[in-house]
Amino acid sequence: MTLVLPPRLTASAQSLRDAAHRRGLRTVQLPTFDVPAGLRADYLHAGPSFADVVAPLLGIAPLEAAPGWLTGLPRELTRREITLVPIGEAYELRRPAFIKSPNDKNIPAMIYTDGSRLPGPDAVDRRTPVLVSDIVEFTAEYRLHLLDGQVYAGSQYAVHGRLHLGPPSADALAFGTDLLAADGHTLPSAIVVDVGLADGNWAVIEANAAWASGAYSADPDLVLEVVLRAAGPTASVSARDREFIRRPQRPELASQVS
Repeated sequence: MTLVLPPRLTASAQSLRDAAHRRGLRTVQLPTFDVPAGLRADYLHAGPSFADVVAPLLGIAPLEAAPGWLTGLPRELTRREITLVPIGEAYELRRPAFIKSPNDKNIPAMIYTDGSRLPGPDAVDRRTPVLVSDIVEFTAEYRLHLLDGQVYAGSQYAVHGRLHLGPPSADALAFGTDLLAADGHTLPSAIVVDVGLADGNWAVIEANAAWASGAYSADPDLVLEVVLRAAGPTASVSARDREFIRRPQRPELASQVS
């Protein structure tokens, strides 16, 4: 079994590579997005752009949450209003908002003072979807790696918006468990969900593809289990997870946001 990796590895990706070796997996780090003839690989850990090129050629199915997943959660789980709109509509915003791409990094995730500050139509197709959210200050933020309806691994990663690694709190783990009990059916079997504490209330921050997410200080051996399910052989994807297989961007749109 082989795990394929991108040209550049973060410290987190290196820890997952080492965990793969401990597990007896072979790893291949490609120098470019080109897939060598004859390469066989079963799993992937990389960013969305790399996955869109490489995964289909290797028969790997990356799983991710639906683009509008956050917008379907009840307000008591998000503690803010969130909408999914084409960026062309977001250009008309005349108020500050936190705006990001749903599952990619094409639109930098940040607070925009208004829609005019977003990347313009010369750089991004006006149909490109973005999540527009009320601004919320999280006092603490945690990453939860979820597998088969359980919180499988976790890590604190920020305090008051600044990087601060540590173990997940018991309350963060409990909130993740409650989220899975209520809305786990709306997520793939392997996914990352970030949660945070805002004004004394727990809230979902976002969902991220496990195959493209850092582990922070979570146990890399446990995180690897989630990654292997989140981006494995297409033939092994369960019927439940098929609706969550990522579809690569259309080339004409990818070229406009590269």
